Amino acid sequence: MVQRTLTWMALAGAVVLAMPGLAMAERPKMADGMVVDSKGMTLYTYSPDAADKSECVDKCAQNWPPALASATDTATDNGDWAILTRPDGKKQWVLMGSPLYTYVGDKKKGDMNGDGKAEGKWAMATMDGAD
Repeated sequence: MVQRTLTWMALAGAVVLAMPGLAMAERPKMADGMVVDSKGMTLYTYSPDAADKSECVDKCAQNWPPALASATDTATDNGDWAILTRPDGKKQWVLMGSPLYTYVGDKKKGDMNGDGKAEGKWAMATMDGAD
């Protein structure tokens, strides 16, 4: 009986720990002149990406985590928002044809340390499209 209770407690704890990651699925928004995720972290575009196709996979995606959407998210705004399916099957937010990413070098809201990285291939996302 004790073992079963501990198993259920561990499962409940895992669900609680996973919940903050679920918040990431909210559609990005404008804040302080930049496009941000649900945690307020700056979002970026990557110039090698094709329209609605992410080229940032594997090690790239470790440094530039995709702005993920949940399986139930829809992009029904004014046509600016879309959701693509990444090669790994996960869903990613897209703004005006540009997949969106965060940057591991940004530690707090308002950081823009990824802007201009890789000889300008990474740019802070704007509502005007990819810079």
